[in-house]
Amino acid sequence: MNPFVGVRKKLLVPELLELIAKLATEPSYYFLRWTHKVSNNWEIAPAENNFPMIEGQMFNQKCELRWKQKRKDSYEVLLLSVAGEYPDFARVGEDWQIQDRDAHLYSSTETRFPKSFPSKKLDISQRYFIDKKTATVHFVALTIGK
Repeated sequence: MNPFVGVRKKLLVPELLELIAKLATEPSYYFLRWTHKVSNNWEIAPAENNFPMIEGQMFNQKCELRWKQKRKDSYEVLLLSVAGEYPDFARVGEDWQIQDRDAHLYSSTETRFPKSFPSKKLDISQRYFIDKKTATVHFVALTIGK
């Protein structure tokens, strides 16, 4: 695995949707957030009519992509990947080490996740992105276990 962390700024909605489609693999899962609600079906990719949204994320075995609205139609994107370099992203950090760990889900009576969280049918794991020089965990990405 070749860990990579990168950012892109000022993506318009069509560019963001194109990037999401480019990075999606089977299966990929999506979590979208607005001021008044969250997405209720993690298997449906966002479409143009879902925007504007405050933020969202897509994750699969290779990467997690996070986006956040910065202006009315502009988004900043963070990519946490194990699939090597992405030239259209500005690299963050120098040398990453990854560590995959099981995610511990809570009972349905706990309010830590949205009610639509698909805990039963997904094998969700966490991937730690650790700076090799300082041994500091900088990012924790969602991923799908094998």
